Order: sequence, then structure tokens, then C-alpha cells
Amino acid sequence: MSEGTDCGGGDALSNGVKKHRTSLPSPMFSRNDFSIWSILRKCIGMELSKITMPVIFNEPLSFLQRLAEYMEHTYLIHKASSCSDPMERMQSVAAFAVSAVASQWDRTGKPFNPLLGETYELVRDDLGFRLISEQVSHHPPISAFHAEGLNNDFIFHGSIYPKLKFWGKSVEAEPKGTITLELLEHNEAYTWTNPTCCVHNIIVGKLWIEQYGTMEITNHKTGDKCVLNFKPCGLFGKELHKVEGYIQDKSKKKLCALYGKWTECLYSVDLTTFDAYKKNDKKNTEEKKNSKQMSSSEESDEMPVPDSESVFVIPGSVLQWRIAPRPPNSAQMYNFTNFAMVLNEVDKEMESVIPKTDCRLRPDIRAMENGEIDQASEEKKRLEEKQRTARKSRSKSEEDWKTRWFHQGPNPYNGAQDWLYSGSYWDRSYFNLPDIY
Repeated sequence: MSEGTDCGGGDALSNGVKKHRTSLPSPMFSRNDFSIWSILRKCIGMELSKITMPVIFNEPLSFLQRLAEYMEHTYLIHKASSCSDPMERMQSVAAFAVSAVASQWDRTGKPFNPLLGETYELVRDDLGFRLISEQVSHHPPISAFHAEGLNNDFIFHGSIYPKLKFWGKSVEAEPKGTITLELLEHNEAYTWTNPTCCVHNIIVGKLWIEQYGTMEITNHKTGDKCVLNFKPCGLFGKELHKVEGYIQDKSKKKLCALYGKWTECLYSVDLTTFDAYKKNDKKNTEEKKNSKQMSSSEESDEMPVPDSESVFVIPGSVLQWRIAPRPPNSAQMYNFTNFAMVLNEVDKEMESVIPKTDCRLRPDIRAMENGEIDQASEEKKRLEEKQRTARKSRSKSEEDWKTRWFHQGPNPYNGAQDWLYSGSYWDRSYFNLPDIY
């Protein structure tokens, strides 16, 4: 790595704002010498949460830290808060919801499964939020999170159960659970669920990721909805990464269209223009199809190369969100964004404040980040064994596990089963915490 690259705690101050690290202490290992097939061939059609994977297929973050990446584009929440028009607010909320899954692009390393009772906090004064998350259940694995604006302008919370299935050539992750955003100044709440994520070419070839399914964002105050369709890539990859949909009012009257790619950007445009463009696009596609002699080949799992890399901007569109470029060293650093690079950094001052359950203190992740792969593997085995032993001793004494910072209850807006923040984490009074590491 070049001289002067900061990969420690990143505690220097620049203009009074904390300067964060821009690199990990060690680049990633090559996975080329390892066969994932030898592990996964026994698991076709099974749920993967119970399978122990070798550490080489991980990235040095816990799933709790991966969830914190939802917050990378918090400025879109602030933008939504500042809009007086409810449709403009919905456009910014939709942009935030799409941006929240953008960091998954090319991230083929698996985050570490959180241990029961593991926590993670993230305070970003520069972005105007603080977040706390906790692993609240082990079987099924459920992670709960709660973020709040430092100016009391929003609350963003949810609980995610990533249901993983292996289908021979691909692994599919369906993120069950409701996500809620409350804009406090407008007394509004929005809820949605994330699309399904699929990693292709698990056995051989280049791994690639797509997301598909419908994301329906509901404004519970006005009854407005935004229905976004994350498209599967389709034949020839024409639809790869595409997202499009509409904002509609409570009587289902469409108000405007949204389109883009979840890996890149999201635009809004008026309905007439969008529908005219779609009609014309459909006509062109059909003409192309007829001129090509379609060969019926077996469906491939190779990543398709789309006609053009970026989105065609329909005249009159308004840009709602564009992804920030990844750092130049991203490919050697598990394809991390600048935001992800910072998630596991720790300094002496932070260590004296955070609870001992925070995943920055988790030895297997720290060893992997430092490039000590054998130690990471040993520590991962030790921690999993320690967790099993603790579970057995609880079942012998018929003792129930008690979550610390969240409690189970219905989501206040859509009634779905959820985990809600119980409060008091930021009082910094951490006693009787479980010894999980």
C-alpha cells in the first residue's frame, strides 16, 4: 500500500471533523484455490443459516455492520425532510430505499453471522446520525437496528432475517422483515421491504449479483405508495440492475414515474414522457428481436453484458440519487465502498466507550481484517463453539435468552412482527453484558 495511507483508527482531526481511514490494514486473500462446491453440494434447496462456511468466503464485517451500510446516503433522508411537497418527499425516500441496497453491488464476500447478543454502534456526526443494532435471535437469525438523526429529524429502524437458499448455481437471500422511516417534522412514517438478492456462479466462473422483486413503499399518513420493480436481468441482460416504478396516491392514481439502476442512479420523470419512452423502447426491442435469429441455448448463469453500461436519461428527468464512486483500492479490499472501509475501525478512545459486545471487538473479524486468515478461522470456530456451549447450558437450566436493547412487538404502522428499540443504549451504562467473545 502507498505510504501515508491511513489504515489504523483514523482518529486525526481535519477541520474539527474526525478523519476516517481510507483502507483496510491488509488486502484480501485470493479465493481461487478454494472450492465452495465441496461444501455446498450437500445443501441444494436447503436453508444456509445452519451451514458453517470456511472463513475465506467471508468479508471482514459482521452482518450487523453490513446493515449499517443502509445509512451511507443519509443525506437523502435530510433532503426528504426539507421538502414541503409529499410527492417530492416520497421521491427522496424512494431514492434512499434504492441507495440502501447499492453497496451490495460486487460484494460477493459473505458477512460474518452475528453471535447472539452481539451489538454494533455507529455515530457519524458528519452525516448527522447514530445507529445501534443487536443480534436478537440466533435460530432464525434476526438482526434489529435503530438509527436516529442527531437533530431529532428522523428515526430509521427495522429487523432483518436474511433467509438464504442455495439453488445449485446460485445463492438467493430474501431479506424478510419490515423497514421503517419516520420523518418527525412531517409526522410521517414510511415502511417497505427490500428486494431479493441473488449471487450467481457460486461453483465456477465470475461471481455476480442481481436484485429482483417488488419494493412497495407506503406513506402511512397520506396513503401514497411508491411501487418499484427491481428487474431480473432477463435474456441478453437488457434489464440487468434496472429499477422502475411509479408513485401513486391513495386512490391508485399514478403521479410520476421513477427509473434507473440500483447500482448507479435513480431519476424521476412525468408520466406522459415516461410512458411514451417505454412504448418506443418496446417497439425498438421487438424490431431487434425479429432481426436477430434467436438461438435457443441453455439458460446460462454467466453475467450478461448489457447493451450500454449506464442509464438512458429521458429528457425532462430529475436526478434523485447517484452512487458515489468506489475508492481506487476497492477491488483489493473486498469491493468495499469508502463508507464500508470505516465500519470496523476502532481507536483507544472508542474502545473505552463501546460495550464489550460490539463487533469491532470480535477477534475473528479483526484477525481477518489484519490478513491473519488462519487465526480468523480458529477464532471463528472457537466463538461458534462457545455460543453452542452457552445455548446448551441455558436449555439445561431452562433459562431464556434476554435481549438487551430491543423487544419484540408489532410494527406501529403496518402491524407486522418486528423488533423495537427499548431505549437507554446511549446512556453508556453497560452492566451484566453477556461474555460472547
